Amino acid sequence: MSARRILLAGGGHAHVEVLRRFGASPANGVSIVLVSPDRCTPYSGMLPGLVAGHYTHDESHIDLEPLARYARAEFVRDRIAALDPAGNVARTESGRHVPFDFASLDIGSLPDMSMPGALAHAIGVKPVDHFVAGWRALRDRARDGKLARLAIVGGGAGGVEVTLAIHHRLRVDGGTMPALALVTDKPNLPTAAQRTLFRKLDDAGVVLHLGQRAASFDAEGVALENGDRVTADAIVCATPATPHPWLAASGLANDERGFVRVDDHLRSVSHAHVFAAGDCATQDGRPHPRSGVYAVRQGPPLAYNLRAAATGMPLHPYRPQPVALALISTGTRHAVAVWGPIAFEGDWVWRWKDRIDRRFMRRYRVDA
Repeated sequence: MSARRILLAGGGHAHVEVLRRFGASPANGVSIVLVSPDRCTPYSGMLPGLVAGHYTHDESHIDLEPLARYARAEFVRDRIAALDPAGNVARTESGRHVPFDFASLDIGSLPDMSMPGALAHAIGVKPVDHFVAGWRALRDRARDGKLARLAIVGGGAGGVEVTLAIHHRLRVDGGTMPALALVTDKPNLPTAAQRTLFRKLDDAGVVLHLGQRAASFDAEGVALENGDRVTADAIVCATPATPHPWLAASGLANDERGFVRVDDHLRSVSHAHVFAAGDCATQDGRPHPRSGVYAVRQGPPLAYNLRAAATGMPLHPYRPQPVALALISTGTRHAVAVWGPIAFEGDWVWRWKDRIDRRFMRRYRVDA
């Protein structure tokens, strides 16, 4: 069998495990090329802690360069701009063409910034590097007394975590605390968790605007669909996930929202030599939340199936668990655990989460 080339598009949670496993056990006749715009990829579980000041950048990011060396993979620091699965080639933003025999997509998602004015007047929580830079600028404005009102749009766990992390960090920074507002048309949280987390928001003085969709953004804040306005000097978007635009033009079978449809082998239902995992993929017949928990769990089966596909071996199915434990931080070193309809909280939950997150990160600190 001639040498097979695997393209890993993106350095997400599943792909770092693919690299680790190929590094620990190389596959003869298989080469890997990783294409990612950043050398350091963020771990989503630690992002709220990074915002709150509990973690440094290095503690909350995985360095892809030594991990790629460990896996004997070529590392191309660039962003995929287009994929031609029929021609077996990807094109990067810099214009480079990357041929492949098999491709795997783990490029994450983007917050919904489709509302008029969002791109000009709001900071999305993804891509994370852009958000972190925007967050630093917001902190500077707050310290200088130039940020009186801040609105966060999006009422899922991510929006609540980011809001409480922002509140904690700005309170620790000192100075005048901006008035915080959270806008969401439909809180995407289980009932028990919602009661607990909304109580935390209320304790932090966050004004809740519930049941109204953000219609548009401008320099003075957020206009709601019912005609009301939420005045803000700055806006953060933690809105539901949307796919990267180039997926729609790739020719891959996508779901109604534009995410890549995959089967139980995490393989495209339209192109058997293309795989996808994490937020950019939808597994046919097995719906589950787009969260880091599931992306991490997809890493081992994705690594196995990429190796199997490249070496002509049978693939193994991946069946996501129906319920996953969510550990949601609340700004301080305190967290809420959510298991289906059950929620419980405490400082000990945060310490539990911290141990899990740090153990995950240690797995990818390699010497290569």
